Amino acid sequence: MQTRGGEGDRGLLRFTTAGSVDDGKSTLIGRLLHDAKAVPHDRLAALERAAERKGETELDLSLLTDGLVAEREQGITIDVAHIYFATVRRKFIIADTPGHEQYTRNMVTGASTADAAVILVDVCRGMTLQTHRHLYLSHLLGIRHLILAVNKMDLVDFSAGAFTDLAGRAADRAAAIGVRDLRCVPISAKLGDNVVRRSERMGWYRDEPLLDLLERLPTAAMQHDLPLRFPVQLVRRTATGRQYLGRIASGRLRIGDEIVVLPSGMASRVRSISTFDGPLSAAAAGQSVAVEIEDDLDISRGDLMAARAAPPALGTTLDATLCWFADEPSVPDRRYLVKSGTRSVTGRIDEAGDRLDLATLGYRCVSGPLERNVIARARIALAAPLAVDDYGENRATGSFILIDPDANATVAAGIIENRGAVSAG
Repeated sequence: MQTRGGEGDRGLLRFTTAGSVDDGKSTLIGRLLHDAKAVPHDRLAALERAAERKGETELDLSLLTDGLVAEREQGITIDVAHIYFATVRRKFIIADTPGHEQYTRNMVTGASTADAAVILVDVCRGMTLQTHRHLYLSHLLGIRHLILAVNKMDLVDFSAGAFTDLAGRAADRAAAIGVRDLRCVPISAKLGDNVVRRSERMGWYRDEPLLDLLERLPTAAMQHDLPLRFPVQLVRRTATGRQYLGRIASGRLRIGDEIVVLPSGMASRVRSISTFDGPLSAAAAGQSVAVEIEDDLDISRGDLMAARAAPPALGTTLDATLCWFADEPSVPDRRYLVKSGTRSVTGRIDEAGDRLDLATLGYRCVSGPLERNVIARARIALAAPLAVDDYGENRATGSFILIDPDANATVAAGIIENRGAVSAG
């Protein structure tokens, strides 16, 4: 673990990596871990032995993340790898996502909970179609901070002009799709320039290296500052009454708070909050707690406790953006399970018209079933009410998945883009 000095712990930052094939994502993450001294000694020794067997003098740092046998054989990342590491300033979770277009679904999965995205681009190839896609999808998924890591600067002799030209074109593209925060960093993942340490060969670049930037980024709107959303996972009977167990998805919970239970709409007040370690006077997003309320209400798994003053929308129709995951296409009038939080209700895809054209990044009207990796605007008809938020306001309760009940497999993920997209149906 690295021990650089500086400011105190800034908390957990989740970020995803993306980019075209061969832009160097796995090498970048390997370099980040290696130079931050976050690689265990046994893993480092294994890389050194692998290099010796091949007669190479440099370590292949991409092997730190490309753990699947198929990936090593093909030289590509084919799944989402999650990497955990920490510095003195902050803890990190990295989602390393595939670069191939056919793995768009994996990129969506990795980006769905990220605070930031690091999108790599080869300075020699410039902005590719896949770079544009990753910028757009990161923006669509509500990632607040986007970082363009302009890689392989060593191949252009660390030219300031090459970086400035590419960064300017990227900024124009990002502004056109509504991105408000794009930062560009010139790096050489292979040699380590501007990854953890400032590059002496790029003295013209006066801003922070990548790790310093990641350490200082503010996280997205903190979940505990949002209205209370507490999905009930389990109900337990005790000597004093019933306890409702679960993990607080957003907001804060205090004794005496007024809550509403959805979908029933019944209201009450919080009587007690506790964990395995004992009673609490308050709890916040991310904590798993047991809650007791003042009234004897009929509450079960799948119900949602919410702030009475700021409840989510409740309805039986969802207008949302879907990313289709399954290898098999969608089936008209097929019944799926729509799962949000701990609640699952039966639903069907009523309409699936506009599809995202990944080449133009515009929507076009296309009829027919949804195919793998297709992103489309769809209307979901529900058999029972579901309590959800706008994804831009609350990612925890603004997203859902579709499950094939026969195969028990996730076939799609969806995001709700505005409160008006939820209605009583």
